[in-house]
Amino acid sequence: MDVRVVGAVVLGLLALSASAFLVQGSTGEVQPVRFEDTVRLGMTGVDVQVAEQRGYVLPKAEVFYGQYEYVVGYYGVESLVAHLQRGTARRQFGAPLAVFVTDFSGTEPYLVDGGYLDLRVDPALGMTRGSDALYVVGSEARTPSGPTVVPFSDRSDAAAFVAEYGGRIVTWTDLPGAVAGSGGDTVASFRDSVRAHSQWADRTVDARRALRSRPVSVVVGADEPSLAAALSAAPPNTTIRVPPGHYDANLTVDKPVTIRGSGPETVLDGGGNGTVVTVQSDRVAITSLAITGVGAVGSRPPPEDAQGPLSSPLVYARSDAGVTLVGANESLVADLTIETASTGVSLRYSDRSVVRNISVDGAASIAEGSMGVLPINSRVVVEDSQFSGGRDGVYVHRADGSVIRRNDAANMRYGVHEMYTSSLLVRENSISGTKGGIILMTRPSNNLIVANRAVDNRAGILTIGDTSFFADNVMVGNQIGFNLGSTRSVVTNNTIAGNGIGIRTVTLLPTNEVVGNDVVDNDRPAESRGGPVRVWTVDGQGNYWGPVAGLDRDGDGAVDRPFRPTGQVDVVASRAAGGPTLARAPAFGLLRALAGDIPGLRDSGAVDSAPRTEPVRPHILREVRTRTHD
Repeated sequence: MDVRVVGAVVLGLLALSASAFLVQGSTGEVQPVRFEDTVRLGMTGVDVQVAEQRGYVLPKAEVFYGQYEYVVGYYGVESLVAHLQRGTARRQFGAPLAVFVTDFSGTEPYLVDGGYLDLRVDPALGMTRGSDALYVVGSEARTPSGPTVVPFSDRSDAAAFVAEYGGRIVTWTDLPGAVAGSGGDTVASFRDSVRAHSQWADRTVDARRALRSRPVSVVVGADEPSLAAALSAAPPNTTIRVPPGHYDANLTVDKPVTIRGSGPETVLDGGGNGTVVTVQSDRVAITSLAITGVGAVGSRPPPEDAQGPLSSPLVYARSDAGVTLVGANESLVADLTIETASTGVSLRYSDRSVVRNISVDGAASIAEGSMGVLPINSRVVVEDSQFSGGRDGVYVHRADGSVIRRNDAANMRYGVHEMYTSSLLVRENSISGTKGGIILMTRPSNNLIVANRAVDNRAGILTIGDTSFFADNVMVGNQIGFNLGSTRSVVTNNTIAGNGIGIRTVTLLPTNEVVGNDVVDNDRPAESRGGPVRVWTVDGQGNYWGPVAGLDRDGDGAVDRPFRPTGQVDVVASRAAGGPTLARAPAFGLLRALAGDIPGLRDSGAVDSAPRTEPVRPHILREVRTRTHD
């Protein structure tokens, strides 16, 4: 391609971009819009919901950007400052043309419930220009997300607030320094949350182990002729021992006992008629058994607690199960082998229960099957288990705070399926042969998806929701490695290799941090659908896209240009014959540099302005490449 032609195109685009900026900046006095009409950032959806339900007042901000058609709203002035300081806002949206913040002057704000804002005078809160406002920082005021900045248009109102609640008054110019670092290290905070969830799971599992050591009170066959008779005779907090053999079941356990078999040789058979074991008491343990003869999928009407449009009873609550826990807190289901097209273990309203070391052999097809483990309205631990066939390995429904770890799932619809669940830890699971390895649906937030392996699925990880953490995962050989529909989330330290599409992003607003990942050997590194350009660089650090030609143009070991994983020029130039020469052409270097720095020259897609020249996790990448080349 003639360098002069490319240069002329670049100059023409630059002129158009400048003229569009001037037109947008000279259309008259900009006025704030209804906050509900903005595209909103800042606090998590859960925090906003808590504030609104309790009547707290949230400071807000609005920004009109030069190269973005929507007004961006921020919950919390501090979140606006953090976004502007990082530089991603300017790279993605252009320069801020106008900033407005909530004006607390004239409302006599006061603090309730340990620091949350309320108003003595309650007109509709107005907004004032950010550059004209005065800001109280370091006071006792807070939101559900933490300490907050309180803006005022009148100095005397700001001074009165400081006199009562502490802090100091700063101007717009001094605000960045005053709140710098207030948000802390996002990755470190997520890592702390992973540790806290893991420690809770460890404590919960340890506490349930005590249920195994209850004294034996009844032996089936020796003391009582049947399992039902043994259950009737056993005192609370004792163990019913079930020797090897074949036992008719359909049992309801309504007191705190342990039923312990002798391993796979102890078989409970439901005769194909309903749930085999139903637990309706706290602190019950069902261990060391094989279960068969479970009733059919959809064989009964949904229970009363599963009614309603959000419960999806046709699939989730109408299936019989090997073991069902209802109102059975602090219970244990362990060391079971379950063969069923229906659900393996179902839990409803059974907090702090544990399902571990079970094997569920499900239906041969998705249409015929149900779930391996199904927690509903229960915070539980599911660990060290194997699921094959059927619909989903682990399906969590309104099971906030649960931990799903170290499980294997294969040949089904979804390995781990989340709906209406937040603060979930999904860790160290291995999933293959599914439509979706791990899928987050229906407004989840604060979820932690860490150190999982998704191999040979239609999609490795699929996400929506917000404020979640995707780290240390391996996605290999999938049609889509990572389908990123989450917002305000962190994607880091993942290995995404040998997929059809490495990362597909589908969000309208580019608010995610995608940094420090190895995204290599995919047919397409990335795909973007809708919205402005994504900048996948944080604090001068980017991702590793493989040995891309032309990143180090002068051979000094440093990256000299951005990389566009969704751009045809970079992708083609890095693969086609003659690609290295083309990638080093001065005209293409100029075009890439401008496209990386000027929002008006970028179409929808992604740009990494500081791509890495070495892998983040070379040992994992070597392992993955050995697998894919075998």
